[in-house]
Amino acid sequence: SFLGKRAISVKGQSDYAPYFYDNGPGSKNGNMALFSISEDTAVGTHVYVLNGTDPEGDPVRYGLMFEKGSKEYFRVDSKSGNVNLVQELDREIQDEISVLVSITDGRNKDAAAESSIYRVQAVDKDMGSGGSVSYILQPSPFSKFTIDGHSGILRIKPGETLDYETTPTHFVTVVAKDGGGKYKGRHQVLSSTATITINVIDAQDMPPSFIGTPYFGYIYEVSVPGSEIFTVLARDGDQGNPNPIFYSILDGSDGVFDINGTSGCITVTTYPTLLRKELYEIKVKVKTNASEIGLNDQLQAYAVTTVTVRVVDLNNHPPTFYGENGPQNKFEVTMREHPPAGEILRGFKITVNDSDQGANAKFKLRLVGPSRVLRVVPQTVLNEAQVTIIVEDAAGIDYEKGPTLSFKLLAVEIDTPERFSATADIVINLKDTNDNVPKFTSEYYIGRIPENSPGGSSVVSVTANDPDSGPWGEVKYTIYGSGSDLFHIHSSSGLITTQPWTSLDAEVRSKYNFYIKAEDSEGKYSLAEVFITVLDMNDHPPEFNEDLLEKTMIIGAPVKVEAVDEDAESPNNVIEYSIMTADPDNAFEINTDTGEIMLKPFIKSMEIVQNITKEKECRWSLVVQARDRGSPSFSTTAVVNIDITETPLKGPMAAFLLRSRDNPMKALGMVIGIISVLVGVTVFISTAIYMRNAKSNRIAPVRRIIKRRPKDQQPWTFRMPIIKFSNPADKFLIDNPELGLQQSSGSPWPKPPPPSAPCLPPPPPSNTRVSEWQRAVPTISGALVSRGSKKAKSSRRKEGNISSALVSELKLKLEQKINENNQGYY
Repeated sequence: SFLGKRAISVKGQSDYAPYFYDNGPGSKNGNMALFSISEDTAVGTHVYVLNGTDPEGDPVRYGLMFEKGSKEYFRVDSKSGNVNLVQELDREIQDEISVLVSITDGRNKDAAAESSIYRVQAVDKDMGSGGSVSYILQPSPFSKFTIDGHSGILRIKPGETLDYETTPTHFVTVVAKDGGGKYKGRHQVLSSTATITINVIDAQDMPPSFIGTPYFGYIYEVSVPGSEIFTVLARDGDQGNPNPIFYSILDGSDGVFDINGTSGCITVTTYPTLLRKELYEIKVKVKTNASEIGLNDQLQAYAVTTVTVRVVDLNNHPPTFYGENGPQNKFEVTMREHPPAGEILRGFKITVNDSDQGANAKFKLRLVGPSRVLRVVPQTVLNEAQVTIIVEDAAGIDYEKGPTLSFKLLAVEIDTPERFSATADIVINLKDTNDNVPKFTSEYYIGRIPENSPGGSSVVSVTANDPDSGPWGEVKYTIYGSGSDLFHIHSSSGLITTQPWTSLDAEVRSKYNFYIKAEDSEGKYSLAEVFITVLDMNDHPPEFNEDLLEKTMIIGAPVKVEAVDEDAESPNNVIEYSIMTADPDNAFEINTDTGEIMLKPFIKSMEIVQNITKEKECRWSLVVQARDRGSPSFSTTAVVNIDITETPLKGPMAAFLLRSRDNPMKALGMVIGIISVLVGVTVFISTAIYMRNAKSNRIAPVRRIIKRRPKDQQPWTFRMPIIKFSNPADKFLIDNPELGLQQSSGSPWPKPPPPSAPCLPPPPPSNTRVSEWQRAVPTISGALVSRGSKKAKSSRRKEGNISSALVSELKLKLEQKINENNQGYY
């Protein structure tokens, strides 16, 4: 039995494995465990030093291995252990990098299957079975090794091989156990373990390979011979013990490219303008300088790749316009106005070109000028195109709007940052055509000319414009229409005058209108209307119908004189009346506008008239003047003899009849109006009584009051006189049946006996003269009949006869009015 735990020491052969120094996670040298680096570290930066040693003192070599398919971010110098960053880091894409570091002393090489590569030895200080030691490997599914249980020799399993490129380092755990024995009454077996690190030494069995393929290079127009195009990168497949590599061009350079054998830098040997192709495919070879184990010793290991080189065009040429003789920036053509829409302007021969290539030669064409008059085709061009200009709006190509049209033709690159452009002037000279009609400046013209103007006098000037040029723009004027024969128009100037033999009279005709025509040389014309007014001149004096006028005047009513002025317009035919002389003086006044002559307001009776003049006939004479308001003014006079008389009627009705003696229809209308009012009042009262009785449910008793007349008082009868209108002059005749008398026109009226009155008339005012109120005043009763019997007011009648002159004058006036009314129907 053994006391306590037994330690087993493992001894190997003299070839011990090298190992790394473990200097902790914060260190920048050692085994690179838990190494941290900032993502903004620049590519090529020295970031770590691998550091280790070999127990036998042999020199060591270092290596880095990454998983297949992953990026190799670091590269180590196998001798110094210096690690450099070779790929840009991005923490957001990958925040952790796994890498396998290796260290080897270079003694062991790759071995064949069942080759002995190491011997382990354990010592047990116990005696007997407890001191015997046997060896086994800790089970592992990927283990390529086996161990002899008695000798401790570690071998490669049959059928297995070691490959540096696959697994450069293996870790094997060996278990050493004794034969067992009793200890403190119990049987126990003691064991110990040890880990063996097996570093596989890379053998020269792999060819070199290119890194970062595929390769693309570019040649620019500004490049010169010797300019770098691209640098290829390759490495030996035996990373643990790499050999130097060399580069060369196999094919595709066409003698214009060269490569540096050590660095892999490809350069161009000529100017890019001399290159015949846009695309080159160069085959580049990389090889090592030693034969590889496992390959034919007579062949050297190598690799081939393709570098695609494109000749890139720089945008260093602007678009250019060309004419028939080369570059041109102005194009001019002459054509007629108003070509049809869609027509191609064939006078232009324009080509546009951009000598750059690809997108650098893509540009757009457009016209700058009057909107939508012309358009350019094509609008997008690649390299070169024939420019076509097409008419879009024929109305915009108008000679009258301008004999020359100017445009700017622009070519502007569209897919380049430089946006080169070119400009050309497009000039179109137009030829005029007769495409316009002469047009008057107004639709109508108004002229005025004084009457009696001499023949050939100017009336009005008309103007028509034709914007066409040459004979097409020359306008000829003519005149026609009713009344135009009295006038003449100048064919060129458009001045309208009266004919030489024409004398215009406003009293004969004051308005003329006719048409004028403006016509060009091809018969295109327009019309306008002319209105001419003959201005009235004051060339006629007022005229009375007679130089001596006989008038009969009833006191309180006017007599009228009337003059006529044959002038056509106001104020030449407007007449003002005035009294020049009168006998007696200061007895009359006249309305200046109507010619009505009235007695002065203080003359209200024949008695006053008789007091003014001692003549019994009461015949007065006036000299009345009629003057027009023209300039100069004309006047004429007439003698008016007036017989003064007094109407037998008094009161408002008399005044109304006097005012209406020249207009009997006015009197008739008044009577009809009064009757209508009376009828309306009667109907209203009757309706009100009927409505009141209809609302009552009882019958009112009839009461009758009889008032007896005193016996000693005689009854007084009153009958209205009847005024008949069978003869207009009879409106002043009174028919009294009781007297049995009828007054006829032209005979003196008999003095009727006064009727008996029920009472005396009221006393006169105190300021009335005795001779006036003591005069006996007869009373007249009568009735006015017109279209039926009507009642009339009673009026007082003055004693004496009415002169026959009054009745004759009234009859004459009435007949004149009837004749005038009848003339309106013919």
